Amino acid sequence: MMRAVFLWHIYDLSKSTAVLSLVGLLSFLPAPIASLAGGAIADAYDRRKIVLVAQTIGLCCASMLCILGATGAASVPLMLAIIVINAGASAFEAPARQATLPTLVPKEEFSRAVTVMGTGGAFAFVSGPALGGVLIAAHSVAFAYGCAAVLYVVSMLLVSRVQMPRAGADSKRAISIAGLLEAMRFLKQKPVILAAMTIDLFAVVFGGATALLPVYANEILAVGETGYGLLAASFEIGALLTSLLLIVFPPMRRLGRAIVTSVVVYGLATIVFGISRSFPLSIAAYVLAGMADQVSVVGRSTLVQTETPDELRGRVSSVNMIFIGASNQLSTAEAGLVAHLTSPTISVVSGGMMVLVVAALAVVLVPRLWRVTG
Repeated sequence: MMRAVFLWHIYDLSKSTAVLSLVGLLSFLPAPIASLAGGAIADAYDRRKIVLVAQTIGLCCASMLCILGATGAASVPLMLAIIVINAGASAFEAPARQATLPTLVPKEEFSRAVTVMGTGGAFAFVSGPALGGVLIAAHSVAFAYGCAAVLYVVSMLLVSRVQMPRAGADSKRAISIAGLLEAMRFLKQKPVILAAMTIDLFAVVFGGATALLPVYANEILAVGETGYGLLAASFEIGALLTSLLLIVFPPMRRLGRAIVTSVVVYGLATIVFGISRSFPLSIAAYVLAGMADQVSVVGRSTLVQTETPDELRGRVSSVNMIFIGASNQLSTAEAGLVAHLTSPTISVVSGGMMVLVVAALAVVLVPRLWRVTG
């Protein structure tokens, strides 16, 4: 919810797609170092404490944005500084959170566990943007930030009750440069895992349209704050629908085909969204994009976590999270920059076309990805 509110708030202040691009770029800058550090520490120390420390920083950022919104003191430079801090905390936390799940469930049930976890995340992403849009329309951005801060507190209370095992007996090695290089060597020996990470990276970088949703809601579809919330939530509605289907049906066996096919569908849905001038059609296209993305997420997560030894999961997860963070943040930068140079429609449609190119290249360059099973 906080990211959706933040994007709306900073666009409302700046009226500039270039600023939206800057949000993505600055959010990515701390991610590589923070994620690598978080992954190394997650292999050596209590993963629960790592998550709690990071969420405390997120709580402080949400509280600061609430105060700035309430007092009218918000400015673009100050908001950008806060989002950099928040992005760094999120990147630091992610490897510990990702590396914990395989230690809590049997390997044969891991795919379903990923799906269940994804369902919860999808529900949060559905309700978050929608609720954020409603809260902005009914009250103010400050009130929406305040609600986000309260949700941080709830999350921290729940995390504190989870017994997360400490991974990595050799802590000195885990937090060394040699430990990080060990994870890199492992990925080099597993080209299919690296290919799965890479196809997702470039698909989201080119196909992500989240940063331009305020522009589409305000200027193209003219649906206002509430429409923006629904538009932002529609992607995660698709992800939630897919998660529920994956819980009911057997786990995916042909992981490679599922990943590549879902990326193709994601690209096509993005193109339809970009050219649409109908709010219902835009919602439908973004729902389909969310459904395809969730298939890719579950397939990739299952492949990465089940094929990685526990003593390496934190560090390998940190590399995976760098890819994910890079895709999410660089997509914001790419979409905003192309929209600034051309138009929002050209930005989204050309991005969808590039996603199709990425899928084709993945199959040609790493044919084993198409054949991999789980």
